[in-house]
Amino acid sequence: MTAPFLHLHPDDNVLVARASAPAGTEVKLADCTVTLAHAIPLAHKIAFRDIAAGERILKYGMPIGIATADIAAGTHVHIHNIRSAYTPTHALQDADGQSPETSK
Repeated sequence: MTAPFLHLHPDDNVLVARASAPAGTEVKLADCTVTLAHAIPLAHKIAFRDIAAGERILKYGMPIGIATADIAAGTHVHIHNIRSAYTPTHALQDADGQSPETSK
């Protein structure tokens, strides 16, 4: 059983905690059942299946991040193993509108 986790969209590769899940909780995943090694806080995610480094993290069927390392099924998915897919990485401009590279 996936309780206390929700699989929000069929394309999602994560489950979301609808309640805090203590270590030792058994969770049914895509291909297996896992026992959580660590407590998972409310609204945090775990991998629904193995996720490879560089793969998009999908929640609500939409990309929310990129895996920065391989993530095993049932593992906590959070800032320690993903980076944001919401905001592009770029250099901020100075107050005069010049980026550091063009102002030299």
